[in-house]
Amino acid sequence: MKIRKFLSAALSVTALGALAAACGSSSSSSSSSTTSSAPSSITIGTAYSGSGAFATSSVPELNGLKLWMSLENAKGGVYVGAYKKRIPLKLIAYNDQSSAQTAGVQYNQLITQNKVNILVADFGSVLTAPAVSIAQAHHQLLFDQSGTGIPFFTPGNPYIVLCNLPESSIWPTPLAQYMISKKITKVAIVYGTNDFDASQAETVQAKLKAAGITPVFYQGIPTSTTSYGTILTSIAATHPQAVLELGYQPNDTAFLQALQSSGLHFPMVFTVFPGQLFSLFQQQVGNAGLQYTYTYATNFFHNYTSVNEGLNSAQFLATLKKQYPSSVNTLGLLGYNTGLVVEAALKNATSLSQLALRNALTKVSGNLNTVDGNFKINSEGAQIGELLPVAQILPSGSTTKIGIVYPSSAANATAVYPAPGA
Repeated sequence: MKIRKFLSAALSVTALGALAAACGSSSSSSSSSTTSSAPSSITIGTAYSGSGAFATSSVPELNGLKLWMSLENAKGGVYVGAYKKRIPLKLIAYNDQSSAQTAGVQYNQLITQNKVNILVADFGSVLTAPAVSIAQAHHQLLFDQSGTGIPFFTPGNPYIVLCNLPESSIWPTPLAQYMISKKITKVAIVYGTNDFDASQAETVQAKLKAAGITPVFYQGIPTSTTSYGTILTSIAATHPQAVLELGYQPNDTAFLQALQSSGLHFPMVFTVFPGQLFSLFQQQVGNAGLQYTYTYATNFFHNYTSVNEGLNSAQFLATLKKQYPSSVNTLGLLGYNTGLVVEAALKNATSLSQLALRNALTKVSGNLNTVDGNFKINSEGAQIGELLPVAQILPSGSTTKIGIVYPSSAANATAVYPAPGA
């Protein structure tokens, strides 16, 4: 995406509500562990989409991060183990307007000009992609919130950690297993040609083929696609038992709206984002358009009563609803959990050097349990502690609800297949 001008105004949050100054150590320097040399603040820098196609996901994620910051600053700041004291947090957040090109300029500015201690990526793989190479080139650890594309994680790059969701190639494993268990043999797949969606499509295709099933429709389309009439007609001609549309929120919304207006009906329809932005989809698509469709279930729908860092599920939902009621969704949770990962790094690192922060996260990997489940990363910094169950959107009185239907170990509802009316 391209824009005509670059927004340089920054949103900054401090414990006193003042604008954030460019402070803290540079990405390549290490800090002494003596209290006298402790910085006056820990500066977190990020890009976010205040407008454009990704705003509905990016803003809640930013609000979740801000919630964590406000809770820590209320205690006097985040605890930094290298200095054995709490240090106030400051935020520098630039609006990239959903443009990867603009985000790249801003990531570079955060590192080279603002010299932030902590660099946090914007939402999703498209807006995280430019941060990966920039952070690596400057030896700055990138706290990746939700950019799950496979190419981001390589053996030679220690400067990235995926805070929340697993690599996108892992996401659809339970989905493929579910379709195989239902003896679904005619599967139609349409996906966005970006790292996030393409990796999911490839995984589903591979797992189906391993079970002797070849998709009857398999087509990649531009991420900017919002018209699905012709695609739906082509899909219908293959008479599929299941239709998977793998896209971002704007794609999913447009697809479900087009499906509803087309009069077509399939035994199974799956889209990615209703499980992350459920209330938004209820508004944009309506309960009738969502009924009996499938999506991923995130940890937002799991009730964690026992955690060893941060708030439990009930506490988190109550606090988020009070401070950011419009962000009570999966993305709000991911932003808050990013903060908890940053907190774990600062608490356990021997200095504020970027590799010390990364080594601290290797140390806590597998032992950090939060409202987003178990934080566990591999040697490349990819999250491997989570799998996303399959959920179905089911009638609930005059509205709808999300029920986990697969695997059985996680299920709290019974799948309805084929969908009524198919």
